[in-house]
Amino acid sequence: MSVTSTADMTRTGGEVLRRGLGILGQGIAAQPRLFSISVAGSVLHGALLVGNAYVVGEIVGRVVTPAFAENRIDTGALALAAAVLLGISGLRVAAMFARRLAAGAMMFRLQAGYRERITRRYLELPLAWHQRNSAGSLLSTATSDVEAAVQPFAPLPLAVGTVVMLVGALGSVLWTDWVLGLVGLVLVPSLFALNIFYSRRMSPLQMRAQRLRAGVAEIAHESFDGALVIKTMGKEAAETARFAAKVGELRDGLIRVGRLRGLFDPVMDALPSVGTVAVLLLGTWRLSTGAITVSQLVSVAFLFTVLAFPLRAIAWLVGDMPRGVAGYDRVHAVLAAEGSTRYGNDDVNSATPARLDFENVGFSYADGEPVLRDVTLSVPAGKTVALVGPTGSGKSTIASLAVRLVDPDAGTVRLDGADLRTLTAEALAANIALVPQLPFVFDDTIRANIALDRPAADDAEVWAALRLAQIDSFVAGLPASLDTEVGERGTSLSGGQRQRLTLARALAGYPRLLILDDATSAVDPRVEAAILGALRSAAGEGASILVVAYRRATIALADEVVYLESGRILARGTHTELLATVPGYKDLVTAYEKAEALDD
Repeated sequence: MSVTSTADMTRTGGEVLRRGLGILGQGIAAQPRLFSISVAGSVLHGALLVGNAYVVGEIVGRVVTPAFAENRIDTGALALAAAVLLGISGLRVAAMFARRLAAGAMMFRLQAGYRERITRRYLELPLAWHQRNSAGSLLSTATSDVEAAVQPFAPLPLAVGTVVMLVGALGSVLWTDWVLGLVGLVLVPSLFALNIFYSRRMSPLQMRAQRLRAGVAEIAHESFDGALVIKTMGKEAAETARFAAKVGELRDGLIRVGRLRGLFDPVMDALPSVGTVAVLLLGTWRLSTGAITVSQLVSVAFLFTVLAFPLRAIAWLVGDMPRGVAGYDRVHAVLAAEGSTRYGNDDVNSATPARLDFENVGFSYADGEPVLRDVTLSVPAGKTVALVGPTGSGKSTIASLAVRLVDPDAGTVRLDGADLRTLTAEALAANIALVPQLPFVFDDTIRANIALDRPAADDAEVWAALRLAQIDSFVAGLPASLDTEVGERGTSLSGGQRQRLTLARALAGYPRLLILDDATSAVDPRVEAAILGALRSAAGEGASILVVAYRRATIALADEVVYLESGRILARGTHTELLATVPGYKDLVTAYEKAEALDD
């Protein structure tokens, strides 16, 4: 499932325009002050443009024409004319600066706001939602789709000012001469009709291009993440061809957009010129009859010549709307997605190890197939419980439920007797820590990765956590020690080092319950035994431990072993007891040991 809405595939041009205006209204409501400043600058610029046309007409009629007729120049009048034109130009520059600055600030603030809301929503949505949406698509939504959604706000103030200018210009022309005003009455509606036609033709092309952008991002992100597999399997050419095919679709889609825009823009440029020619032809006739003066003819003709660029603003706005609506729909699909984790108001305050209880818990993922069935187990305070079972038996799901990445469909998960769903997010984070199968390391220093901006995690606490994770000697031997940059996803570290760093990160928060989901699989067995021995000795002082385990050395350290198959608990007891009484358990553990022996 993708966050892309399928509704945009059938949306008409009129509906796009209506939706686009609604989106613009939301943005205006969010940034009213900046919008008002930018529109005021645009309206002032338009008014000055209309005024400038009449000033030019007066200068031609009162200064230039007499100069040619009398063969002399009135220096004072010429200087005054130049001063007026320079003054108007200066005011136009100031108005344009105010419009652009405020419009840009408005657009970038909306962009930042959307990205903050999207990121917050990504973090709020449950794990199941993320499993249905690719990382590349989500990245595209937070970048390309947000840019598309706010792009119409760039020409919006200019378009609003242009509408005001058109009304003023048309009124002025009609006031000057109704015959010349007829040209405007024909030209302006024609321009608006052309824009509506353009929007209807452009809408499906822009929407398809926006969807293709997300598709390109998905493949690119997948290729980057799977670079090691692609290279080791010799699939560089096949992956490049797959990416090239999607890029080719996007290229062709953008070419169609550009071809339509290439036809539209010259027509938009030509119409005001046609209007100017019509004004000159009609104006010459009206001038010969004495209905208008030279100044009035020049003013009206000059006004039509400068209409082309402002009218483009309306075209830009209409042209950006289809892509803006497509981008907004993808953004809105994330913001409106259901399934947020709702937290309670309760807290759990204690300095002693926590107790974890599963009571008749059942759970299914999106496909509806039960993963856990009637699971009841306990991790007593200060004890270590190991979960053992074949692949797909539900061990990682239990770990996810214990830290509330997902909620059970049936039954209850309790921490010190309190339902996890009644606890605040802060209480969960303070009391429970999960070290997952796949370690994630931030592109930052070792200190920052361990401390995670926790006020209590000073250097002494960081070193203590590193010692428990058996990686303090390695860090101390680095030239920059705690200030060593580990690279994106910890690329400068081995798999075992990354696992130990993520374990140290969890320990630095002093959790009362530690969940280890096969968190030492990449660590040498000798080092793993030292880590688990240190954790076990420290468990009675600060943390209870629930560990997903395969290795005999890991399992043997547990106070109790819980054996699962097909989402059910089949047996529980000590490692020795299960080894002697449960054939499936014995087969699994010995098979893993044999596999390790073959690897060695």
